[in-house]
Amino acid sequence: MSISTNLNEVKQTLAPHVTLVAVSKTKPMEDLMEAYEAGQRIFGENKIQEMTEKYEALPKDIEWHMIGHVQRNKVKYMAEYVSLIHGVESLKLLQEINKQAEKHNRIIPVLLQMFIAQEDTKFGLDTNELEEIFTSEELKEMQNIQIKGLMGMATFTEDSQEVKKEFSTLKDIFDKSKQKYNDLPNVQLEIISMGMSNDYLLAVECGSTMVRIGSTIFGNRNY
Repeated sequence: MSISTNLNEVKQTLAPHVTLVAVSKTKPMEDLMEAYEAGQRIFGENKIQEMTEKYEALPKDIEWHMIGHVQRNKVKYMAEYVSLIHGVESLKLLQEINKQAEKHNRIIPVLLQMFIAQEDTKFGLDTNELEEIFTSEELKEMQNIQIKGLMGMATFTEDSQEVKKEFSTLKDIFDKSKQKYNDLPNVQLEIISMGMSNDYLLAVECGSTMVRIGSTIFGNRNY
């Protein structure tokens, strides 16, 4: 199956309110161009250097999403162009993004990453840490970021009841946060980024508004 066929098949399964991020990490430029020519404009990468190379080489109407774990010292390399940073899990990282965004006179949208899985390998905030960020004095000072929503990754398991429970937990945290914190000047919670190739339909059922799909579109990754 071609990339464009796979892409169209995935799009047909998604309601209009769900944004598709095509996860293109490790994939060559020509694969991204095939998806681009089939209409895809949002791509997700997990390494800043690779994303920057692709940004420089590919059409400028592409939105680049950083979906991987972000090191603070690398933020400066993507601050000029990144459209959304998915995996923000500390106040210090937020401050660094704000600082680098200011240098480029931009407001960078971010998602706060919640820890919802039963696996220690996953990153993210717990609800207390989330609350600490939302209620911190430091957040009020940040003029160059906007918190647009939450992101989470479910446990990698065949147990769909467990995955559903984790996604529902994230949706619940999102709803409560939206109620409490949406009137903060740099908070506008509207995105729940959850669901990947193996579980995105369940994620959408549980309230996801953004899915990150790689192998279903591009085939297995080349490491």
